[in-house]
Amino acid sequence: MEILREAEKRGLDVVDILVNAIDRSDPSSGIKIRIELAKKYLSESKDYLQRNDAVQASEKAYKAVEEVIKALAEKYNTPEYSEAIKAGRWFTYLLQRVSNTLALMLGDWVAVGWATAYALHVWGFHESKLTANDMIAYMRIIEDTVNKAIELLSK
Repeated sequence: MEILREAEKRGLDVVDILVNAIDRSDPSSGIKIRIELAKKYLSESKDYLQRNDAVQASEKAYKAVEEVIKALAEKYNTPEYSEAIKAGRWFTYLLQRVSNTLALMLGDWVAVGWATAYALHVWGFHESKLTANDMIAYMRIIEDTVNKAIELLSK
């Protein structure tokens, strides 16, 4: 659709906008939706990896971590979460900052998970420089990050 392409050109994440809108009307549902999205993206990443599509596997792995970072930020009501809500969207610099905020609260695994996801986003997706084999160790970190986050978010 033309509207989706236009939103994408402007750097808008339509799914994120919809999750935020749903969350405003039903605050308990935003985190649940983000958990489901993270699970979906992680599963898709593994599927792409099985097909040796490192580009799409990288992007889906990044999206999985992005969703749990946003959900954790909401759960712990971080300043970056408030800033994203005020701005109407998450900017990458806010995700970078909130990963540090959350790491100070929850442990280094959050920052390590985010840094790994961002490396995959840049080098695996945008630059297309990683192979499926290059992603093996990264995927262990991604999976660990998503699983730890989901465990905390489900309490």
